[in-house]
Amino acid sequence: MSLFGLGNRNQKTFRPKKNAPSGNKGAQLKRHIDATLGSGNLREAVRLPVGEDFNEWLAVNTVDFFNQVNILYGTLIEFCTPTTCPTMSAGPKFEYRWADGVQIKKPIEVSAPKYVEYLMDWIEAQLDDESIFPQKLGAPFPPNFKDVVKTIFKRLFRVYAHIYHSHFQKIVNLKEEAHLNTCFKHFTLFTWEFRLIDKAELAPLNELVESIILAY
Repeated sequence: MSLFGLGNRNQKTFRPKKNAPSGNKGAQLKRHIDATLGSGNLREAVRLPVGEDFNEWLAVNTVDFFNQVNILYGTLIEFCTPTTCPTMSAGPKFEYRWADGVQIKKPIEVSAPKYVEYLMDWIEAQLDDESIFPQKLGAPFPPNFKDVVKTIFKRLFRVYAHIYHSHFQKIVNLKEEAHLNTCFKHFTLFTWEFRLIDKAELAPLNELVESIILAY
């Protein structure tokens, strides 16, 4: 059984689910997220709990949203192929190229599935790096932690933008649009609460983003 009740149908998770950072308050904060989500109050689910550390909250939610996007995209991998999606796009006006600044320093044009593969590998490497996402109790977060998280969320948004623009009808056919919309609402409210994505980056889904923010 997967997150948010997607069930086993078409369950091709892109990669194994990551666990919340364990040595700090990760598990406790994850339970808080699950409890507030279970109440249906998305606005409450994104707020920093009273007395909790901001970086801890960012870290646990980054893992959570990575898992959500991972599962969502996993339902589409047989439909999102180099043939159907030769570029990583979000409608006719937006195309994304890949660079990680280390192995690929100059942005390159790749297919959508290749972009997502590069992205998930890159995020997973960040999550596994204890100098960025510390696992031990009391270990410090790096000074640029929020900047690292902002880049992760900016790139996760691009996967949502691609799904909505290129695969929404398939999501409807799979009867998973309610799940997609709930995940994206949660993602949007969290990134808006902590100003994690610049407004210009939201342009491909601007109307949807604004409708979510106004509704909450």
